[in-house]
Amino acid sequence: MDSLPEMGGSNSENTSFSTINNTASTTISVANSSSSPPPSSTSSRYENQKRRDWNTFGQYLKNHRPPLSLSRCSGAHVLEFLRYLDQFGKTKVHTLICPFYGYPNPPAPCPCPLRQAWGSLDALIGRLRAAFEENGGKPEANPFGARAVRLYLREVRDLQSKARGISYEKKKRKRPPQQQIQALPPPSGAA
Repeated sequence: MDSLPEMGGSNSENTSFSTINNTASTTISVANSSSSPPPSSTSSRYENQKRRDWNTFGQYLKNHRPPLSLSRCSGAHVLEFLRYLDQFGKTKVHTLICPFYGYPNPPAPCPCPLRQAWGSLDALIGRLRAAFEENGGKPEANPFGARAVRLYLREVRDLQSKARGISYEKKKRKRPPQQQIQALPPPSGAA
């Protein structure tokens, strides 16, 4: 398991993967050359990231003990993957016993753990969910869309927002301004 690529997350929600050692780099490049088509020069940044994420998850499944096939992968395995990625996180998440719990900008360092930022995990799951279906998976069998994964992401979001003292509020879509209807004078009654 120590040859898996690492995910670097931060408050800027950088979700790029880098390789832990040369062995993993060689393994991934061999896997890429045999399992996926060569990247086109017109691929978008999103498509490139989605391909890297998909390859990383595939590597995680291969390194899993016992190795897992994608068809046997469930929401529980996705949660295990997300918890594994936490060790590479760069977002400080204060615990309830930390004196800085609820402070957006703590004045001093503390021993609280670093975790993946919620936004990074949410974006990652979105890309993996799309990649699963693009690689032949059926939407109803998509482990990245499992209820347990959605609940886990919600828990992470709530925990991190409380730990930082910043409540999470879902952004409301702006409605286009309605055209004001000019009030017409009432019809004058002809007698």
